[in-house]
Amino acid sequence: MKKVRIVQVIIILLIALIVSPQNTEAVETRFLLTTVTMPRELLLLLTFTLGLVAASAILRKPAKSKEKVNVEHS
Repeated sequence: MKKVRIVQVIIILLIALIVSPQNTEAVETRFLLTTVTMPRELLLLLTFTLGLVAASAILRKPAKSKEKVNVEHS
């Protein structure tokens, strides 16, 4: 399973390395009340990073509680 994860990361990084140099022109991005001009590759990187953080937070398994619950039978 760990090897599959490493291969996935390598593929994603290769795609990012191919796409980034092709998207260097400046773009205007509106966020709430602000307009920011930045290179498109930076916008793609920020969006990708936020997506990874959100996905990892959603998919993360909750930690198991170390406390045992005592169940008494009547």
